[in-house]
Amino acid sequence: MAYGRKGSNMEKKKKSYLSKAVFGLLIVAFTVCCIIAAPITEAKGTLWSLFPPVIAIGLALITKEVYSSLFVGILSGGIIYAAASGTGFEGTFKTVVQDGLITNLSNAYNVGILVFLVVLGIIVVLMNKAGGSRAYGEWAAAHIKSRRGVALSTFFLGVLIFVDDYFNCLTVGSVMRPITDKHNISRSKLAYLIDSTAAPICIIAPISSWAAAVSGTVEGVNGISLFINTIPYNLYAFLTILMVIFISVSDTDYGPMKIHEDNAKNGDIFTTKNNTYEQDAQPVTERGRVIDLILPVAVLIVFCVVGMIYTGGFFSGTDFVTAFANCDAAYGLSLGSISALIVIIAYYMFRRVLKFNECMDAIAAGFKQMVPAILILTFAWTLKTMTNHLEAGAFVSGVVQSATALSVLLPVILFVVAIGLAFATGTSWGTFGILIPIVTSVFEAELANVSQTGEIPSMVIICISACLAGAVCGDHCSPISDTTIMASTGAQCDHVNHVSTQLPYALTVAAVCVVGYLLSGFVHNVFIVLGFSVALMLAVLFAIRFFVKRKEGRD
Repeated sequence: MAYGRKGSNMEKKKKSYLSKAVFGLLIVAFTVCCIIAAPITEAKGTLWSLFPPVIAIGLALITKEVYSSLFVGILSGGIIYAAASGTGFEGTFKTVVQDGLITNLSNAYNVGILVFLVVLGIIVVLMNKAGGSRAYGEWAAAHIKSRRGVALSTFFLGVLIFVDDYFNCLTVGSVMRPITDKHNISRSKLAYLIDSTAAPICIIAPISSWAAAVSGTVEGVNGISLFINTIPYNLYAFLTILMVIFISVSDTDYGPMKIHEDNAKNGDIFTTKNNTYEQDAQPVTERGRVIDLILPVAVLIVFCVVGMIYTGGFFSGTDFVTAFANCDAAYGLSLGSISALIVIIAYYMFRRVLKFNECMDAIAAGFKQMVPAILILTFAWTLKTMTNHLEAGAFVSGVVQSATALSVLLPVILFVVAIGLAFATGTSWGTFGILIPIVTSVFEAELANVSQTGEIPSMVIICISACLAGAVCGDHCSPISDTTIMASTGAQCDHVNHVSTQLPYALTVAAVCVVGYLLSGFVHNVFIVLGFSVALMLAVLFAIRFFVKRKEGRD
């Protein structure tokens, strides 16, 4: 037995060294491509613009350390920008510190997100201290008897909280984490379940912050109407949901996730010792009930929705849908969460499950719990600033526009380009903010007749759907994505573990989507495209399950 374990460990080390070598070679190859494409003094709007995120992501996957990797990516971006601008050493640090860190931390939208994040952390600590999380965990343990049931419960809770992906990640994570721990589900698996019911659900929900963001990038056409039309063609969202259900029901895992799940079944829910998150606050009373979790979550949802429509002008006479489309998500979520926090504190004091000083102690504890997420988010935003300075958007725009002659292949080209852009920049909103205007300009003549006909051309809908799907997929894969960071935070999972275990699953779905969007360029029929894609996805999943079971039988 000892020999077997030794052999297994040596095999794992060999695989680890091989993967590091592969990533290292890819970074070197990309660097050579950048040098060939253009001199560093002409880096703006060239392949060099993608160098900082590629370096950051590559180092994160090699070193398994996210903070230093992000900082190296940021620093490389500052150096390249200084070289292209001729500002030298001083320009490098001005770009990194002033234009990057300080500007992003003084941006009203970013601060709003950080406020929302901290308040959510405080509410989570309050729910734990009040015993609501424990009571819900005990109830769930009595009614949910299997790992399959827990996984499906996590999925359905994620579907119910469709308003915003940040809200989804943190709420679902805090509620389900104690239950998944009891049923020996790995934190990486929980993070995947959370992440797969965040952006993929929000991007097909007409009433969400994502619908608002998409509608805001469209000109000349009703944004919400166009968004609703894109939903049936959003293959990545539907196929991701299908995959989550299949994996949950069949209890089938592969790739790095299988290692994490096997370890979890043996009591190790983290697999690695790199657990930087604070332990959940322990209940200070035995009087906690399930209502002490459900009611605060319900209050939070209601207040956040009200906060978002308030910023959109709902209480000034604007209709609900338009108010949601025009809302300021960061301000609305901050306003709603702070209001909810006041009500929740008052409720717990009225219930006498928490004293005033215990509620105040939760403020510092909640902030402390969110420090890792705040740090990663700050670095990720700064890295995005570097890519913006280097005009990554202009570079990608040129690539897409050069491919418009291949009209039937445009959906699959847009899907792949959106994946790459979202992966490199870590932002799905920024990705479709760049690509959707390109699509609308390509089909300018067709869109000009929409006001008379009232119908949006099917190719426009398909292409914009491909942009949205690719943006979510790239966001799903990227270590510097804010949604991915939120999922890690909600699950209290090591961030690199989450990315490495989720990546094979996301790429599996992406591969099927490529075939689906290739078909959509020739067949403009949603039933054929979606039906074929679902059938192919199921075939792939059953094939994976077959090979996994066969390998288990051999072992």
